[in-house]
Amino acid sequence: MGKHVVVIGGGPAGLETSASLAKLGFQVTLVEKGKVTGGHLKKWHALFPNLISGKAVLENITDGSNKNIKIQISTRVTGLEAVNDYFTISGHNGWQEKADAVVITTGFHLFDAHRKEEYGYGIYENVITSADLEELFASGNEFVNPHGQKPERIGFVHCVGSRDEKVNNLHCSKVCCITAVKQAIEVKQLLPDAEVFCFYMDLRMFGRHYEELYKEAQEKYNIQFIRGRLSESTEDKDGNIVVKVEDTLLGKPLRIAVGLLVLMVGMEPHADTRSLTKMLRLKKVSDGFIQPVDEVIHSNHTEIPGVFVAGTCSGPKSVSDTLADARSAALAVADYLKL
Repeated sequence: MGKHVVVIGGGPAGLETSASLAKLGFQVTLVEKGKVTGGHLKKWHALFPNLISGKAVLENITDGSNKNIKIQISTRVTGLEAVNDYFTISGHNGWQEKADAVVITTGFHLFDAHRKEEYGYGIYENVITSADLEELFASGNEFVNPHGQKPERIGFVHCVGSRDEKVNNLHCSKVCCITAVKQAIEVKQLLPDAEVFCFYMDLRMFGRHYEELYKEAQEKYNIQFIRGRLSESTEDKDGNIVVKVEDTLLGKPLRIAVGLLVLMVGMEPHADTRSLTKMLRLKKVSDGFIQPVDEVIHSNHTEIPGVFVAGTCSGPKSVSDTLADARSAALAVADYLKL
């Protein structure tokens, strides 16, 4: 078609958008600030609800054979300007391109659990995040806590950095509940005799097969779900993490010692998303993610003609939703460039 599209961000959304555009005949430049593409997905061991490996998904959406895609790595976008009917894009290293359309796929940033000091991350060794746990699964090593012990009790804390006024994040990160269920099952498969607890505000099993996985976690793996927000974590003399939580269903406080505490960290807008939003003067939602023109009909369009969004730069999404959104963005770009 002779049209050129620049895709900014080399995570799942950027890779899938680029592949879809290339198949439609467009010339695509995928710009990634890191040394490799893949985003958070390259660190994810298995995905809900069917536990397909993150590696398998990444291999499926990475098509190195497509000659219509040029990948520009180690490049942070520092300039983006509309000039007549095209865009000029520049990077910190002197890289420059012209494009007929731009797709922002800068993804998300994981909430920094250090900001919730009362949970003990960075203070106690046996407090880790869901991302840390996923890397532990992927390592293939024996499942032990940071103290080198096989924990007899494991606790999962939902909504860390999400739906929390204290850290100014009122939004739901959408995937934390089901990720906790998935990881709890994986832990029980590795440590069948361990007790596993999930401390939740309320469970949001919105996706297909999510409710079934939640039911399986209870009935097959005997994972215990306790409704209540964790108030404090401390460490005992043996290195166990003592959690204080109020069971809001029973109406009584609980004090439970666990050998490993996993914090389900949510999503925040990526710094690159914030930078591009400011650069282009794009509208933001109250949670800081990019505001599309219309979240129902034109969810991939911004108010700037020729600038599109895909994936989690416009809000939390699962990997499957991200890939679907990326394909949708490619079709939106194709429709725009036909005019």
